[in-house]
Amino acid sequence: MASKTMEIMKSSNIRIIVLEKDTSLHTVYRNHFEEIEGYEVVGSYTSAKDAIKDFKFTRPQIVLSEIELNDMNGVDAIKLFKKKDWEIKIVMFSENNDFEVIKNAFKKGANGYLTKPLTLDKLEHALKSMEKEGAAMSNDIVKKIISNFHRKTFAFFSERENQIVDFLCQGATYKMIAQKLFVTPSAVNFHIQNIYLKLDVNSKSEALSKLEQLQNQL
Repeated sequence: MASKTMEIMKSSNIRIIVLEKDTSLHTVYRNHFEEIEGYEVVGSYTSAKDAIKDFKFTRPQIVLSEIELNDMNGVDAIKLFKKKDWEIKIVMFSENNDFEVIKNAFKKGANGYLTKPLTLDKLEHALKSMEKEGAAMSNDIVKKIISNFHRKTFAFFSERENQIVDFLCQGATYKMIAQKLFVTPSAVNFHIQNIYLKLDVNSKSEALSKLEQLQNQL
């Protein structure tokens, strides 16, 4: 009876597959998940194609995948898993925390992004975030994303104009901007007129609307 109960409990665990090209880490990750109640690693792979091939047997609910795999980029594999099960959760991980890579992963459908090394604490925190918020990110990734979305940097503005644009988007007044940059309000006004000219707008509200459109295109 006890063994049957254990089987039932095990079958109710959330099923996870891990894609990692370094096979020496497969055991490490399995050991981590044995410490986290309610989760079970049902497959470890170095190749996305092998993981897809076994999908009907493993039936994972979460895919934990390295960016660099033996056969393809892990981000490109996202669509393959989504075709198998649209509701599957996919968490990417890598030593690379370049913003463009992160942005592309989420654009392709990732539900999370973690940076190596994948410690027990980091995995546990990520899984709790997935349960509560449907997404999981390492703290350094969160900071990078916030930093990039808050910093409005455009090639057609000078360095000073980009600084002023950043303050404008934060709701700062001309006087506040002048104080923060240690310049006169008339100097701020001069730069803002140049910003309006480059954006082809005539007011602050039009400028902010245009900047938001441009930011969404980055």
